[in-house]
Amino acid sequence: MRKLVYCIAATLDGFIAGPDGADPTGPDGFWPIPGDYLEHLTTELPEILPAQARAALGITAEGTRFDTVLEGRKSYDIGLRAGFTDCYPHLRHLVFSRTLTESPDPAVELVATDPAARVRELKQEPGKDIWLLGGSTLAGALYQEIDQLLIKQGPLTIGSGIPLFSPTTAFDPRSWELTAHSVLKSGAAFLTYDRPAAA
Repeated sequence: MRKLVYCIAATLDGFIAGPDGADPTGPDGFWPIPGDYLEHLTTELPEILPAQARAALGITAEGTRFDTVLEGRKSYDIGLRAGFTDCYPHLRHLVFSRTLTESPDPAVELVATDPAARVRELKQEPGKDIWLLGGSTLAGALYQEIDQLLIKQGPLTIGSGIPLFSPTTAFDPRSWELTAHSVLKSGAAFLTYDRPAAA
């Protein structure tokens, strides 16, 4: 069965964006992109780079982990504001929104129904794993469905901002098993945690 993988960049203090929700790696962002971090992404996870970055870097590899990306309306809006209706044309792209009534791009599938139910359907379909891009509201709605956390942890703190999971996420403590890790010279760490199999 396909896994739902929450693959997200997070600060040491657990934030995925600043208080304004803007792209932390954008032109006015606070997130540094050192060379070894970018090299690790292009080698290990080329499919999570947006089309614009893939084109600039000459990346054509389809990747081995994901063939589907899920994101919430606010995350999708970041690309729209930059003039891009589909930042991931190399992946099946689903956007979860109850307010968008028409997709800005024919390749982007809008989902207005229960996110967890839709993800359970996707897991039953053939294919590679499913990448949960964010944001924190959608991650909170899918908390029970996440099979793996792949945290791209940056060596920085920001004090406040958008957390890994929305504050409205139900309280549900759970343990995760560290199954892979890569720590780069720049201080960034790629940490993979799997949900332990039920006893």
